Amino acid sequence: MKNFLIPTTLKDDTISAVKSAISQAKESGCEIVLMMVSETPDAFSSSNFLREMRTGLTKSQEEVLETCRYMIDHTKNCKIKIHNQYGLSSPIFRGIIEHFAVKLVILTHSYKQETKRIHQYLVQLAANQKCPILHLGNEQFKQDFTKALYIENSSANIHVKDVQQYLNQNFSYEIVSQTSKIDDNYEEVAPYLTEAISKYEIDLLVETRKGEKIKFKKVKKHDINEKLGLPVLSLYEELA
Repeated sequence: MKNFLIPTTLKDDTISAVKSAISQAKESGCEIVLMMVSETPDAFSSSNFLREMRTGLTKSQEEVLETCRYMIDHTKNCKIKIHNQYGLSSPIFRGIIEHFAVKLVILTHSYKQETKRIHQYLVQLAANQKCPILHLGNEQFKQDFTKALYIENSSANIHVKDVQQYLNQNFSYEIVSQTSKIDDNYEEVAPYLTEAISKYEIDLLVETRKGEKIKFKKVKKHDINEKLGLPVLSLYEELA
């Protein structure tokens, strides 16, 4: 059984994230945890604290949640759990991953665009965990990925064979092409990447990452999946 963690504010693309998790499970069963985070209410009394915590969902959020529940109800051996988290830190987030035995964190495009500090904080905390992260694209692509383009980080001491071995053990993706890290010269290599994606029918990008110091930047950096429009599987280097 695979367990998935999907941080969410219950935007429409949460449905795509749940579909992707179901596909990743490959009918072997899964538990999908939808996690909604909020700042800890600044309250002096316990009763006021509880009142602040009871924030209702909008109609659109309820519809998204009901759609997710419907899909799980009609999927064999899959369960869904709603986890409301008030306040967040690195030990708390690591504890959530361990408690739910999470094998993959799925981040939607809309969640990474959230402006509240706690949502931005969660995205950065996730990057510092050893759990793989699937960054979904901002367009509706198929949820079952097969052919991957490996983006090699020149500073990483990892061979593509090691990455493929990890994928074989945990996923069903095949690396059919690779390129070096492209952030600094994206405009130059973009035509070649587009050609490779079309030629090899690539539907997923694979990259490795290292833990980084958490910073809140005023100017948001565009991720590689936003540039190419494809989902990205990000692997912590120590795992791969």
